[in-house]
Amino acid sequence: MIRVDGSGKSNALIQVRGLDKTYRRGGEEIQVLQRLNLDVDKGDFVGFMGPSGSGKTTLLNLLGGLDVPTHGSITVASDEITNMSSNKLTQWRARHVGFIFQMYNLIPVLTAFQNVELPLLLTKLSKSERRKHVETALSVVGLAERMNHYPRQLSGGQEQRVAIARAIVADPTFLLCDEPTGDLDRKSADEIMELIHRLVKEYGKTVLMVTHDPVVAKRADLTLHLEKGLLVESGQLGVTAGGVA
Repeated sequence: MIRVDGSGKSNALIQVRGLDKTYRRGGEEIQVLQRLNLDVDKGDFVGFMGPSGSGKTTLLNLLGGLDVPTHGSITVASDEITNMSSNKLTQWRARHVGFIFQMYNLIPVLTAFQNVELPLLLTKLSKSERRKHVETALSVVGLAERMNHYPRQLSGGQEQRVAIARAIVADPTFLLCDEPTGDLDRKSADEIMELIHRLVKEYGKTVLMVTHDPVVAKRADLTLHLEKGLLVESGQLGVTAGGVA
């Protein structure tokens, strides 16, 4: 169950408490997130919507350990990540987080197989073990027969499928999706969302997604709305009332 009032159980997969993020621009302080609380259980699929500048991508970056909060804490699978050293955080991120971006971020000179294999090069897996993981991930996204193709030989939807395979190849604890359909036509977007939905329902993946598209947001179990750094609205399934503490 997804909660935004800080009343969640201690065994929630992701726990966010009193999260603030402030940037300094010149002599001015800009508060991007304010007193944000959130609990997400394993297998939840939560979408974040809101206008540009509302803090959506900042929140994903904080959850993924790419940025650190000004105040507050983030705990994932019992690991409190907000005070981790840079080296430990890098190791934690490689083990726990799969990233899916709007622009795919594939390396054009590498094949689909090689792009998906990249996260595994940081592990102790043997070459044969890495190959098995990559082939499995590409099969899950329906691109096993395209593993030797380069990004330029794939459609946008296929490129995003490769990116999703790369995100899941190391079996991360959760997936962070930043506008995963933002560069796709409606048909391709629907196919990508069907795939992400299947990762949640069939494979038990936990997904947190930022989107501007209300059609895409409806695929989530719950959509939370950010405005000026506050969680101001929630809807669809299973949220405890109370908003931000």
